[in-house]
Amino acid sequence: MRLHTLTVQAFGPFAGSETVDFDRLGDGGLFLIHGPTGAGKTSVLDAVTFALYGQVPGARQAARSLRSNHAPPGLKPEVSLEATIRGRHLRITRSPAWRRPKKRGTGTTEEKASATVIEFVDGESHGLTNRPDEAGQIISDILGLTVKQFCQMVLLPQGEFANFLRADAKDRRVSLERLFNTGVFTQVEDWLIDEARDRGRTADTAESAVSRVADLIVEVGRAPRPDAAATGRPGHGRGTTGRRADLDALVPWATELALVTAATADDAGRVAADAAAERDRARTAVQEARDLEERQQRHREALRKEAALAERADERQALDTELADAGRAATVVQLLRTEEYRRTQLDKAELTASERLALVSSLVPVDSARSSDAESREHTITPLHTAERARRDEIAQLEQLRGDADRRVALEREVATLDSRVEAAQRELDQCQKRAGELPEQRAALAAELAQAQERTGSREAAVDALDLARQRREAARNCVRLRAELTAAEQQRIEAVDAAQAARDALLDVRRLRIEGMAAELAGGLGPDRPCPVCGSREHPEPAVGAAARPTPEDEEHAQQAEQAARERRTQAENAVTVLTERRTAAEANAGGLTEEDAAELVAARKRALDELDAAATQVTRMTERLAEIDAALDKARTRESELSRELAELAERRTARAEEAARLTERLAAAVGTDPDLPSRIARLNSEADLLAAAAEALRQRSTALEELRGAEKETVRGLTEAGFASADQVWAADRTPEALRTLRERARAYDDERAAVRAALADPALAQAAAAPAPDLAGLQAALDAAEQSAEHTLTWRDRLTHRAERLADLRTELDTGLSGSRPARHRHAVADGLARLAAGTSQDNRENVRLSAYVLAARLERVVAAANDRLATMSSSRYELRHTIDKSAGDLSRSGGGLGLRVLDAWTGQDRDPATLSGGETFITSLALALGLGDVAGEEAGGTDIDTLFVDEGFGSLDEETLEEVLEVLDSLRDGGRAVGVVSHVADLRTRITTRLRVIKSATGSRLEQTG
Repeated sequence: MRLHTLTVQAFGPFAGSETVDFDRLGDGGLFLIHGPTGAGKTSVLDAVTFALYGQVPGARQAARSLRSNHAPPGLKPEVSLEATIRGRHLRITRSPAWRRPKKRGTGTTEEKASATVIEFVDGESHGLTNRPDEAGQIISDILGLTVKQFCQMVLLPQGEFANFLRADAKDRRVSLERLFNTGVFTQVEDWLIDEARDRGRTADTAESAVSRVADLIVEVGRAPRPDAAATGRPGHGRGTTGRRADLDALVPWATELALVTAATADDAGRVAADAAAERDRARTAVQEARDLEERQQRHREALRKEAALAERADERQALDTELADAGRAATVVQLLRTEEYRRTQLDKAELTASERLALVSSLVPVDSARSSDAESREHTITPLHTAERARRDEIAQLEQLRGDADRRVALEREVATLDSRVEAAQRELDQCQKRAGELPEQRAALAAELAQAQERTGSREAAVDALDLARQRREAARNCVRLRAELTAAEQQRIEAVDAAQAARDALLDVRRLRIEGMAAELAGGLGPDRPCPVCGSREHPEPAVGAAARPTPEDEEHAQQAEQAARERRTQAENAVTVLTERRTAAEANAGGLTEEDAAELVAARKRALDELDAAATQVTRMTERLAEIDAALDKARTRESELSRELAELAERRTARAEEAARLTERLAAAVGTDPDLPSRIARLNSEADLLAAAAEALRQRSTALEELRGAEKETVRGLTEAGFASADQVWAADRTPEALRTLRERARAYDDERAAVRAALADPALAQAAAAPAPDLAGLQAALDAAEQSAEHTLTWRDRLTHRAERLADLRTELDTGLSGSRPARHRHAVADGLARLAAGTSQDNRENVRLSAYVLAARLERVVAAANDRLATMSSSRYELRHTIDKSAGDLSRSGGGLGLRVLDAWTGQDRDPATLSGGETFITSLALALGLGDVAGEEAGGTDIDTLFVDEGFGSLDEETLEEVLEVLDSLRDGGRAVGVVSHVADLRTRITTRLRVIKSATGSRLEQTG
């Protein structure tokens, strides 16, 4: 992976847009990123990490916002990185979530994080994704590193590797697992433990099941378990071999118990069969005695019923007589009912005829007396038919005149309609003439008003310019108030910064003075036997100077100088801020034109009112112009309508005269035909009503004659029926008549008597009943007592047999379950033993694992050996071959776990030939050792990640603890990393590095945000 360019905007301490050209920085192989503390050196590395993965290293990821607080409110935070990763040229652009000002109104709104990944192929760009989550995954897949691995391998944070160097095995294991993908081996350890636990539970479950089956055998067979098995249940503390022998002893015991119980059940079955046979014989004897007693009872009952039937013989004869009389009367009853119906119909016809003749008595004279012959009836009906025909003929003639009547009505309606139209047209004509006279006057007055309004609206453009100028002055007046407050605060900060800078300067001079005063003692502190004095060169030191107990050291002077430089920079920043605010306030006062914020606001309001008045006048001009056009159109319309109405009135008058004359002629013709009736429809209705009444009266007379003839026929049929049925009068017929329900009851009584008599005769003729009647009565009580005794005996023996049979079958089933359980428990216990041995071996707790090293630690130890070998190549150069890292499988001090070995580190000191604990190294020694370790880890982790080539590396801080010679050796090692075109960036504020590394990226800190400057 090689970085090309990095652009940051409103990110971290960078307020604006800053660009880093890594191609130019990497031309020399080694470049320096420097600047004062807090300027943002590490933020450059954060930007690279954020562009690739959307995260920043360490605790800085927990910050709520990555946007610069120095940036303008609307500037979007963004990081863009161009890099070549495994031969693929990519540009990654990311923006973190931030809050931007709302486009309308006040306040802010949240913008979500965004990301785009573009790949350049043959000069053309191809978008890979525009989703933040996919962007990080794409980079991880191409680069082959997670964000944690990238931070360890590319950024090389020295503080973390120093901690790694001094850490115990547990913490070192956590760090190595982050770099190397060895989680699968930890998963294997966990899987083996879980598998051993599961197989142990399975074996315990199988053996517990065998023991439960044995307990069931004891319960069912009512026999104790063998002594060995009774004390050897699983979980009682005995070994696996002892438990297995005890469980195997259960098999012959269970087999013998099952055989003995089965033999006993067979004996019980034979006894139960004999008892059941005796019980069946007793049941048969009792049933036969009950049957005999039942037949004897039936014979006695038949004799009793025969005597009762003989006593009811006369009653049976009376039923037959009553049924015969009812049969003869049924035919005559129907004739009597028909005669009565005909008489009723004649009465109804008489009443109807009387009513209808009364209705027509005023129309035609008729005789309403009942006539017995046809001639008399015809003489009565004929006048009615004649009168009806006369009225029907007149109706036909009048119907021909109905069209004239309808035409007259339509003409009268049309005349009325024409009168209404003439009146309406005359009113509208009067209105049009009046409006045509008023509109010219209205138009003249409106035209004069329009001319005046147009003159007033000519100055609107000047009013708009005046309002804009007033608003600019109001905004400038507001800025003056804000800038005065900011300037006051800045002046106070400048005063404080000047005081702090002077105090830091005084403190630096005091440290230098004290150090100069104690310089003789400081030089004396470096003297030794036979060592030359750095001042005079003498090897004898008779009276070396002795200084105060607490004198400043060179480090104290350096710290004081750094504090004084930082204070001066803060003073400069404060003074620059005052200057900027002063200039901005002067410009704002000039733009305000000497107005206060209140005066400017009043000016804006006044000019706004003037502009509103002009806008209102312009609106009025538009409305008046439209109204003038409306008046012109209305005048033309009124004049046109006046001409149209004049022509329409002449036409309506002519049509009205013609329609009125035609209606008068039709009225004369209809009056002659109607006579005394109100109108033609009334006369036709009256004639129709009279004709209908005459027809109804004739029909009523005809129906009365028909009813009389039908009654006389019915009377003749009744007399004939009485004679044929043998009845002297109708009263005898009604007395003999029976309803259907009564007839049904009589027949059922006769049938019941006959059925009962037949059943009695059949019973008395049955030979079985006769034979039973001749036999003696049975002893049922004695036979029932014998049956009860036999059933009780059979029930006891059968219960005994069933219990023994069930027990024998259950013991046989349990014997089979016992065999099955033992067959399953043996391999389950063996599988548990194998799994448990492997789990303890992998966990480092087995006796076979002599070094007590876990499987995952063993794998990490192999990686650590390679890391140590790679680190020693660099450490030999940086320490002048004095130090060498060594990997050891020994546990760290204080580690009491059984599996804590495999990841130990020691440092061999070639000058003493002794191993040292890394914690005993000095600050500088720790730095070079941890740097060598970091470079080694990077090499090995890169190989583990698929051979990823890291062409751009960063080493962050730690160089201040090195002396000049060691620093030179470290830089030689870093410079050797350039082989193959690799670029190495050193992040440090050590001043000496600026003279040694000519290609530099300077981070400049200021009150308005940091910026970048690239040299070399």
